[in-house]
Amino acid sequence: MGYVLKNSWALLFGMFLLMLGNGVQGTLLGIRGSLEGFSAGSMSLIMSAYFIGFLFGSRLAPTMIRNVGHVRVFAALASFVSAALILYAALPNEYVWFLLRVLVGFCFSGIYVVAESWLNDSSTNETRGQALSAYLIVQMMGIVAAQWLLNFADVGGFILFIIISVAVSLSFAPILLSVSPAPMFQTTKPMSLRQLYVTSPLGVVGTFLLGGIFAALFGMTSVYGTEKGMSVGEISVFVGIIYVGGMLLQYPIGWVSDRMDRRLLIIAITFVGGLACILAFTSASNLTVLLVCSFIIGGVANPLYSLLLAYTNDFLDHDDMAAASGGLIFINGIGAIAGPLVVGWMMGMFGPDSFFLYIAVLLFLTSAYAFYRTFQRQAPSVEDTASYQPVFATASPVAVEVAQEWSIETELELEAEEEAANPS
Repeated sequence: MGYVLKNSWALLFGMFLLMLGNGVQGTLLGIRGSLEGFSAGSMSLIMSAYFIGFLFGSRLAPTMIRNVGHVRVFAALASFVSAALILYAALPNEYVWFLLRVLVGFCFSGIYVVAESWLNDSSTNETRGQALSAYLIVQMMGIVAAQWLLNFADVGGFILFIIISVAVSLSFAPILLSVSPAPMFQTTKPMSLRQLYVTSPLGVVGTFLLGGIFAALFGMTSVYGTEKGMSVGEISVFVGIIYVGGMLLQYPIGWVSDRMDRRLLIIAITFVGGLACILAFTSASNLTVLLVCSFIIGGVANPLYSLLLAYTNDFLDHDDMAAASGGLIFINGIGAIAGPLVVGWMMGMFGPDSFFLYIAVLLFLTSAYAFYRTFQRQAPSVEDTASYQPVFATASPVAVEVAQEWSIETELELEAEEEAANPS
Protein backbone atom coordinates (compact mmCIF):
# COMPACT_ATOMS: atom_id res chain seq x y z
CA MET A 1 0.00 0.00 0.00
CA GLY A 2 2.93 2.33 0.72
CA TYR A 3 4.13 1.98 -2.87
CA VAL A 4 0.65 2.83 -4.18
CA LEU A 5 0.37 5.93 -2.00
CA LYS A 6 3.87 7.09 -2.94
CA ASN A 7 3.21 6.83 -6.68
CA SER A 8 -0.50 7.76 -6.79
CA TRP A 9 -1.05 10.12 -3.85
CA ALA A 10 -1.63 13.17 -6.06
CA LEU A 11 -4.18 11.32 -8.17
CA LEU A 12 -5.91 9.97 -5.08
CA PHE A 13 -5.93 13.41 -3.46
CA GLY A 14 -7.47 14.88 -6.59
CA MET A 15 -10.17 12.21 -6.49
CA PHE A 16 -10.77 12.99 -2.82
CA LEU A 17 -11.49 16.60 -3.73
CA LEU A 18 -13.82 15.51 -6.52
CA MET A 19 -15.72 13.20 -4.17
CA LEU A 20 -15.87 15.99 -1.62
CA GLY A 21 -17.61 18.20 -4.18
CA ASN A 22 -19.91 15.43 -5.36
CA GLY A 23 -20.78 14.35 -1.83
CA VAL A 24 -21.67 17.85 -0.68
CA GLN A 25 -23.81 18.68 -3.71
CA GLY A 26 -25.90 15.53 -3.32
CA THR A 27 -26.78 16.24 0.31
CA LEU A 28 -26.85 20.03 0.05
CA LEU A 29 -29.39 20.04 -2.77
CA GLY A 30 -31.74 17.88 -0.74
CA ILE A 31 -31.62 20.41 2.11
CA ARG A 32 -31.59 23.53 -0.08
CA GLY A 33 -34.48 22.24 -2.18
CA SER A 34 -36.70 22.24 0.89
CA LEU A 35 -35.68 25.82 1.71
CA GLU A 36 -36.56 26.81 -1.86
CA GLY A 37 -40.01 25.23 -1.48
CA PHE A 38 -39.46 22.26 -3.79
CA SER A 39 -41.68 19.25 -3.06
CA ALA A 40 -40.37 15.74 -2.43
CA GLY A 41 -41.69 14.78 -5.86
CA SER A 42 -39.76 17.57 -7.55
CA MET A 43 -36.61 16.66 -5.64
CA SER A 44 -36.96 13.03 -6.71
CA LEU A 45 -36.90 14.15 -10.36
CA ILE A 46 -33.87 16.34 -9.69
CA MET A 47 -32.01 13.53 -7.90
CA SER A 48 -32.90 11.03 -10.61
CA ALA A 49 -31.45 13.41 -13.21
CA TYR A 50 -27.92 12.75 -11.91
CA PHE A 51 -28.24 9.06 -12.74
CA ILE A 52 -29.68 9.82 -16.18
CA GLY A 53 -26.60 11.86 -16.94
CA PHE A 54 -24.30 9.29 -15.36
CA LEU A 55 -25.74 6.46 -17.45
CA PHE A 56 -25.37 8.37 -20.72
CA GLY A 57 -21.91 9.56 -19.68
CA SER A 58 -20.71 6.01 -19.07
CA ARG A 59 -21.76 5.15 -22.64
CA LEU A 60 -20.40 8.26 -24.37
CA ALA A 61 -17.25 9.05 -22.37
CA PRO A 62 -15.14 6.36 -24.08
CA THR A 63 -15.94 7.86 -27.51
CA MET A 64 -15.09 11.37 -26.29
CA ILE A 65 -11.77 10.17 -24.91
CA ARG A 66 -10.84 8.41 -28.12
CA ASN A 67 -11.66 11.55 -30.15
CA VAL A 68 -9.91 14.26 -28.12
CA GLY A 69 -7.87 12.51 -25.42
CA HIS A 70 -7.90 12.09 -21.65
CA VAL A 71 -6.53 15.49 -20.67
CA ARG A 72 -8.98 17.56 -22.68
CA VAL A 73 -11.97 15.45 -21.64
CA PHE A 74 -11.02 15.61 -17.97
CA ALA A 75 -10.38 19.37 -17.98
CA ALA A 76 -13.56 20.16 -19.91
CA LEU A 77 -15.85 17.95 -17.82
CA ALA A 78 -14.40 19.09 -14.50
CA SER A 79 -14.82 22.73 -15.61
CA PHE A 80 -18.48 22.09 -16.39
CA VAL A 81 -18.96 20.55 -12.94
CA SER A 82 -17.29 23.50 -11.22
CA ALA A 83 -19.55 25.94 -13.06
CA ALA A 84 -22.69 23.90 -12.44
CA LEU A 85 -22.08 23.83 -8.68
CA ILE A 86 -22.16 27.65 -8.63
CA LEU A 87 -25.24 27.83 -10.85
CA TYR A 88 -27.26 25.74 -8.38
CA ALA A 89 -27.20 28.63 -5.93
CA ALA A 90 -27.53 31.34 -8.57
CA LEU A 91 -30.54 29.74 -10.32
CA PRO A 92 -32.75 28.00 -7.72
CA ASN A 93 -35.31 26.65 -10.18
CA GLU A 94 -36.54 23.05 -10.41
CA TYR A 95 -36.09 22.81 -14.18
CA VAL A 96 -32.66 24.40 -14.09
CA TRP A 97 -31.57 22.09 -11.28
CA PHE A 98 -32.81 19.08 -13.25
CA LEU A 99 -30.69 20.05 -16.25
CA LEU A 100 -27.69 20.85 -14.08
CA ARG A 101 -27.95 17.46 -12.36
CA VAL A 102 -28.02 15.72 -15.75
CA LEU A 103 -24.91 17.70 -16.71
CA VAL A 104 -23.12 16.95 -13.42
CA GLY A 105 -23.94 13.24 -13.63
CA PHE A 106 -22.71 13.08 -17.21
CA CYS A 107 -19.50 14.92 -16.35
CA PHE A 108 -18.69 12.88 -13.26
CA SER A 109 -19.13 9.68 -15.24
CA GLY A 110 -16.51 10.84 -17.73
CA ILE A 111 -14.24 12.15 -14.98
CA TYR A 112 -14.28 8.75 -13.26
CA VAL A 113 -13.39 7.02 -16.53
CA VAL A 114 -10.35 9.28 -17.01
CA ALA A 115 -9.14 9.16 -13.40
CA GLU A 116 -9.60 5.40 -13.10
CA SER A 117 -7.77 4.85 -16.39
CA TRP A 118 -4.82 6.84 -15.07
CA LEU A 119 -4.88 5.01 -11.74
CA ASN A 120 -4.88 1.67 -13.52
CA ASP A 121 -2.07 2.75 -15.82
CA SER A 122 0.08 3.87 -12.88
CA SER A 123 -0.33 0.48 -11.18
CA THR A 124 1.51 -2.76 -11.77
CA ASN A 125 0.00 -6.25 -11.68
CA GLU A 126 1.33 -6.59 -8.14
CA THR A 127 -0.15 -3.29 -6.88
CA ARG A 128 -3.41 -3.12 -8.85
CA GLY A 129 -5.49 -4.65 -6.07
CA GLN A 130 -4.03 -2.26 -3.51
CA ALA A 131 -4.66 0.68 -5.86
CA LEU A 132 -8.31 -0.29 -6.20
CA SER A 133 -8.65 -0.59 -2.43
CA ALA A 134 -7.04 2.81 -1.92
CA TYR A 135 -9.32 4.32 -4.54
CA LEU A 136 -12.41 2.88 -2.85
CA ILE A 137 -11.32 4.17 0.54
CA VAL A 138 -10.63 7.65 -0.88
CA GLN A 139 -14.08 7.74 -2.47
CA MET A 140 -15.76 6.83 0.80
CA MET A 141 -13.63 9.27 2.79
CA GLY A 142 -14.50 12.07 0.37
CA ILE A 143 -18.23 11.47 0.71
CA VAL A 144 -18.07 11.16 4.51
CA ALA A 145 -15.93 14.31 4.83
CA ALA A 146 -18.44 16.10 2.59
CA GLN A 147 -21.17 15.58 5.17
CA TRP A 148 -18.97 17.04 7.89
CA LEU A 149 -18.30 20.09 5.68
CA LEU A 150 -22.01 20.92 5.58
CA ASN A 151 -21.85 22.19 9.16
CA PHE A 152 -19.41 25.03 8.40
CA ALA A 153 -21.64 27.43 6.47
CA ASP A 154 -25.26 28.41 6.00
CA VAL A 155 -27.01 25.95 3.68
CA GLY A 156 -29.24 28.80 2.54
CA GLY A 157 -26.35 30.89 1.23
CA PHE A 158 -23.68 30.71 -1.47
CA ILE A 159 -20.63 29.74 0.60
CA LEU A 160 -20.99 25.95 0.46
CA PHE A 161 -21.57 26.02 -3.28
CA ILE A 162 -18.46 28.17 -3.71
CA ILE A 163 -16.38 25.84 -1.51
CA ILE A 164 -17.28 22.71 -3.47
CA SER A 165 -16.77 24.52 -6.78
CA VAL A 166 -13.28 25.52 -5.61
CA ALA A 167 -12.60 21.94 -4.41
CA VAL A 168 -13.50 20.54 -7.82
CA SER A 169 -11.38 23.20 -9.56
CA LEU A 170 -8.40 22.44 -7.31
CA SER A 171 -8.72 18.73 -8.06
CA PHE A 172 -7.52 19.41 -11.63
CA ALA A 173 -3.99 20.31 -10.57
CA PRO A 174 -2.80 17.18 -8.75
CA ILE A 175 -4.38 14.91 -11.34
CA LEU A 176 -3.23 16.73 -14.49
CA LEU A 177 0.25 17.56 -13.20
CA SER A 178 1.07 14.16 -11.75
CA VAL A 179 0.12 11.72 -14.51
CA SER A 180 1.90 11.62 -17.82
CA PRO A 181 1.58 10.41 -20.47
CA ALA A 182 -2.13 9.75 -20.83
CA PRO A 183 -2.88 6.02 -20.84
CA MET A 184 -4.21 4.04 -23.75
CA PHE A 185 -7.96 3.63 -23.41
CA GLN A 186 -10.25 0.84 -24.41
CA THR A 187 -13.27 -0.85 -22.92
CA THR A 188 -14.87 -4.12 -23.81
CA LYS A 189 -18.16 -4.25 -25.69
CA PRO A 190 -20.88 -5.22 -23.20
CA MET A 191 -22.46 -8.66 -23.25
CA SER A 192 -26.09 -8.68 -24.43
CA LEU A 193 -28.60 -8.35 -21.60
CA ARG A 194 -30.34 -11.56 -22.63
CA GLN A 195 -27.09 -13.52 -22.56
CA LEU A 196 -26.19 -11.92 -19.24
CA TYR A 197 -29.56 -12.89 -17.73
CA VAL A 198 -29.21 -16.48 -18.95
CA THR A 199 -25.75 -16.62 -17.40
CA SER A 200 -26.73 -15.14 -14.04
CA PRO A 201 -30.40 -14.29 -13.36
CA LEU A 202 -29.59 -13.31 -9.78
CA GLY A 203 -26.78 -11.04 -10.93
CA VAL A 204 -29.10 -9.18 -13.30
CA VAL A 205 -32.15 -8.92 -11.02
CA GLY A 206 -30.07 -8.13 -7.94
CA THR A 207 -28.07 -5.44 -9.72
CA PHE A 208 -31.25 -3.78 -11.03
CA LEU A 209 -32.83 -3.73 -7.57
CA LEU A 210 -29.57 -2.50 -6.04
CA GLY A 211 -29.55 0.43 -8.49
CA GLY A 212 -32.86 1.55 -7.01
CA ILE A 213 -31.57 1.09 -3.46
CA PHE A 214 -28.30 2.89 -3.96
CA ALA A 215 -29.84 5.81 -5.85
CA ALA A 216 -32.32 6.34 -3.02
CA LEU A 217 -29.53 6.32 -0.44
CA PHE A 218 -27.25 8.53 -2.51
CA GLY A 219 -29.91 10.97 -3.72
CA MET A 220 -32.89 11.00 -1.38
CA THR A 221 -31.48 10.58 2.13
CA SER A 222 -31.08 14.30 2.71
CA VAL A 223 -34.57 14.90 1.27
CA TYR A 224 -35.91 12.43 3.84
CA GLY A 225 -34.01 14.27 6.58
CA THR A 226 -35.47 17.64 5.65
CA GLU A 227 -38.98 16.18 5.40
CA LYS A 228 -38.53 14.79 8.93
CA GLY A 229 -37.39 18.17 10.24
CA MET A 230 -33.81 17.16 11.06
CA SER A 231 -31.19 19.84 11.58
CA VAL A 232 -28.29 20.20 9.15
CA GLY A 233 -25.96 18.60 11.71
CA GLU A 234 -28.27 15.61 12.15
CA ILE A 235 -28.64 15.17 8.39
CA SER A 236 -24.88 15.27 7.89
CA VAL A 237 -24.38 12.53 10.49
CA PHE A 238 -27.31 10.54 9.12
CA VAL A 239 -25.96 10.56 5.56
CA GLY A 240 -22.35 10.08 6.63
CA ILE A 241 -23.06 7.00 8.76
CA ILE A 242 -24.48 5.20 5.73
CA TYR A 243 -21.14 5.45 3.94
CA VAL A 244 -19.15 4.67 7.08
CA GLY A 245 -21.11 1.42 7.31
CA GLY A 246 -20.34 0.65 3.68
CA MET A 247 -16.64 1.35 4.15
CA LEU A 248 -16.24 -0.72 7.33
CA LEU A 249 -18.29 -3.76 6.25
CA GLN A 250 -17.05 -3.97 2.65
CA TYR A 251 -14.01 -6.10 3.42
CA PRO A 252 -15.50 -8.46 6.07
CA ILE A 253 -18.38 -9.25 3.71
CA GLY A 254 -15.92 -9.79 0.87
CA TRP A 255 -13.78 -12.11 2.99
CA VAL A 256 -16.80 -14.22 3.94
CA SER A 257 -18.10 -14.29 0.35
CA ASP A 258 -14.95 -16.05 -0.89
CA ARG A 259 -15.56 -18.88 1.57
CA MET A 260 -19.22 -19.83 1.09
CA ASP A 261 -22.14 -19.99 -1.34
CA ARG A 262 -22.53 -16.31 -2.21
CA ARG A 263 -26.30 -16.69 -2.62
CA LEU A 264 -26.63 -17.58 1.08
CA LEU A 265 -24.64 -14.50 2.01
CA ILE A 266 -26.78 -12.33 -0.28
CA ILE A 267 -29.91 -13.78 1.35
CA ALA A 268 -28.56 -13.11 4.83
CA ILE A 269 -27.28 -9.56 4.43
CA THR A 270 -30.25 -8.30 2.41
CA PHE A 271 -32.68 -9.82 4.92
CA VAL A 272 -30.80 -8.18 7.81
CA GLY A 273 -30.77 -4.91 5.87
CA GLY A 274 -34.52 -5.19 5.29
CA LEU A 275 -35.10 -5.75 9.02
CA ALA A 276 -32.98 -2.67 9.77
CA CYS A 277 -35.19 -0.67 7.41
CA ILE A 278 -38.33 -1.87 9.20
CA LEU A 279 -36.81 -0.93 12.55
CA ALA A 280 -35.88 2.50 11.19
CA PHE A 281 -39.44 2.94 9.90
CA THR A 282 -40.98 2.09 13.28
CA SER A 283 -38.42 4.07 15.32
CA ALA A 284 -37.87 7.07 13.04
CA SER A 285 -38.27 9.51 15.93
CA ASN A 286 -35.32 7.97 17.81
CA LEU A 287 -32.17 9.38 16.21
CA THR A 288 -29.84 6.85 17.87
CA VAL A 289 -31.83 3.88 16.55
CA LEU A 290 -32.05 5.57 13.16
CA LEU A 291 -28.28 5.97 12.97
CA VAL A 292 -27.62 2.36 13.97
CA CYS A 293 -30.07 1.15 11.33
CA SER A 294 -28.51 3.46 8.73
CA PHE A 295 -25.08 2.02 9.49
CA ILE A 296 -26.42 -1.48 8.85
CA ILE A 297 -28.29 -0.46 5.69
CA GLY A 298 -25.22 1.24 4.26
CA GLY A 299 -23.05 -1.68 5.32
CA VAL A 300 -25.31 -4.03 3.36
CA ALA A 301 -26.06 -1.91 0.28
CA ASN A 302 -22.55 -0.74 -0.60
CA PRO A 303 -20.80 -4.17 -0.63
CA LEU A 304 -23.76 -5.79 -2.40
CA TYR A 305 -22.66 -4.48 -5.80
CA SER A 306 -19.27 -6.17 -5.54
CA LEU A 307 -20.91 -9.31 -4.18
CA LEU A 308 -23.32 -9.56 -7.12
CA LEU A 309 -20.48 -8.89 -9.53
CA ALA A 310 -18.39 -11.67 -7.98
CA TYR A 311 -21.35 -14.05 -8.03
CA THR A 312 -21.92 -13.37 -11.73
CA ASN A 313 -18.24 -14.02 -12.41
CA ASP A 314 -18.60 -17.46 -10.84
CA PHE A 315 -20.49 -18.58 -13.96
CA LEU A 316 -18.32 -16.84 -16.56
CA ASP A 317 -15.13 -17.71 -18.36
CA HIS A 318 -12.29 -15.28 -17.76
CA ASP A 319 -12.65 -13.84 -21.28
CA ASP A 320 -16.31 -12.92 -20.68
CA MET A 321 -16.00 -11.17 -17.30
CA ALA A 322 -15.18 -7.71 -18.63
CA ALA A 323 -18.02 -7.86 -21.16
CA ALA A 324 -20.48 -8.88 -18.44
CA SER A 325 -19.44 -5.97 -16.24
CA GLY A 326 -20.58 -3.49 -18.92
CA GLY A 327 -24.04 -5.05 -18.98
CA LEU A 328 -24.33 -4.99 -15.20
CA ILE A 329 -23.33 -1.31 -15.11
CA PHE A 330 -26.11 -0.51 -17.59
CA ILE A 331 -28.69 -2.51 -15.61
CA ASN A 332 -27.61 -0.82 -12.38
CA GLY A 333 -27.97 2.57 -14.09
CA ILE A 334 -31.54 1.87 -15.19
CA GLY A 335 -32.46 0.88 -11.62
CA ALA A 336 -30.75 4.00 -10.30
CA ILE A 337 -32.80 6.29 -12.54
CA ALA A 338 -36.05 4.73 -11.35
CA GLY A 339 -35.10 4.67 -7.65
CA PRO A 340 -35.50 8.35 -6.67
CA LEU A 341 -38.67 8.66 -8.76
CA VAL A 342 -40.40 5.79 -6.96
CA VAL A 343 -39.26 6.76 -3.48
CA GLY A 344 -40.20 10.40 -4.13
CA TRP A 345 -43.71 9.33 -5.15
CA MET A 346 -44.01 7.13 -2.05
CA MET A 347 -42.87 9.93 0.25
CA GLY A 348 -45.44 12.25 -1.30
CA MET A 349 -48.25 9.70 -0.99
CA PHE A 350 -47.48 7.98 2.32
CA GLY A 351 -45.17 10.32 4.19
CA PRO A 352 -41.38 10.60 4.53
CA ASP A 353 -40.98 7.36 6.53
CA SER A 354 -41.94 5.37 3.43
CA PHE A 355 -38.34 6.08 2.37
CA PHE A 356 -37.33 3.13 4.54
CA LEU A 357 -40.25 1.00 3.42
CA TYR A 358 -39.13 1.42 -0.18
CA ILE A 359 -35.60 0.26 0.61
CA ALA A 360 -36.95 -2.59 2.76
CA VAL A 361 -39.11 -3.87 -0.10
CA LEU A 362 -36.18 -3.92 -2.53
CA LEU A 363 -33.88 -5.63 -0.02
CA PHE A 364 -36.49 -8.27 0.82
CA LEU A 365 -37.17 -8.82 -2.89
CA THR A 366 -33.45 -9.37 -3.45
CA SER A 367 -33.31 -11.78 -0.53
CA ALA A 368 -36.40 -13.68 -1.74
CA TYR A 369 -35.12 -13.98 -5.29
CA ALA A 370 -31.71 -15.17 -4.11
CA PHE A 371 -33.50 -17.78 -1.97
CA TYR A 372 -35.52 -18.88 -5.01
CA ARG A 373 -32.36 -19.19 -7.10
CA THR A 374 -30.82 -21.61 -4.60
CA PHE A 375 -33.37 -24.19 -5.82
CA GLN A 376 -32.74 -23.55 -9.50
CA ARG A 377 -29.03 -24.23 -9.82
CA GLN A 378 -26.30 -25.81 -7.76
CA ALA A 379 -23.69 -23.42 -6.45
CA PRO A 380 -20.16 -23.79 -7.78
CA SER A 381 -17.63 -25.14 -5.32
CA VAL A 382 -15.80 -22.51 -3.29
CA GLU A 383 -12.54 -23.53 -4.96
CA ASP A 384 -13.97 -22.69 -8.40
CA THR A 385 -15.42 -19.28 -7.57
CA ALA A 386 -13.93 -15.93 -8.60
CA SER A 387 -12.43 -13.75 -5.89
CA TYR A 388 -14.36 -10.80 -4.47
CA GLN A 389 -13.01 -7.37 -5.44
CA PRO A 390 -14.51 -4.23 -3.84
CA VAL A 391 -16.01 -1.74 -6.29
CA PHE A 392 -18.16 1.29 -5.54
CA ALA A 393 -21.63 1.24 -7.14
CA THR A 394 -20.87 4.46 -9.07
CA ALA A 395 -17.61 3.10 -10.50
CA SER A 396 -17.03 3.57 -14.22
CA PRO A 397 -16.59 0.66 -16.64
CA VAL A 398 -12.83 1.12 -16.28
CA ALA A 399 -12.76 0.45 -12.53
CA VAL A 400 -15.10 -2.51 -12.86
CA GLU A 401 -13.05 -4.05 -15.65
CA VAL A 402 -9.85 -3.49 -13.67
CA ALA A 403 -11.46 -5.23 -10.71
CA GLN A 404 -12.40 -8.09 -13.01
CA GLU A 405 -8.85 -8.34 -14.32
CA TRP A 406 -7.46 -8.33 -10.79
CA SER A 407 -9.93 -11.04 -9.81
CA ILE A 408 -8.74 -13.17 -12.72
CA GLU A 409 -5.09 -12.58 -11.87
CA THR A 410 -5.70 -13.49 -8.23
CA GLU A 411 -7.50 -16.67 -9.21
CA LEU A 412 -4.75 -17.70 -11.65
CA GLU A 413 -2.08 -17.08 -9.02
CA LEU A 414 -3.93 -19.26 -6.52
CA GLU A 415 -4.28 -22.02 -9.12
CA ALA A 416 -0.55 -21.82 -9.87
CA GLU A 417 0.29 -22.04 -6.17
CA GLU A 418 -1.97 -25.08 -5.74
CA GLU A 419 -0.38 -26.80 -8.73
CA ALA A 420 3.10 -26.09 -7.37
CA ALA A 421 2.15 -27.43 -3.94
CA ASN A 422 0.46 -30.54 -5.38
CA PRO A 423 2.32 -31.58 -8.53
CA SER A 424 0.70 -34.45 -10.40
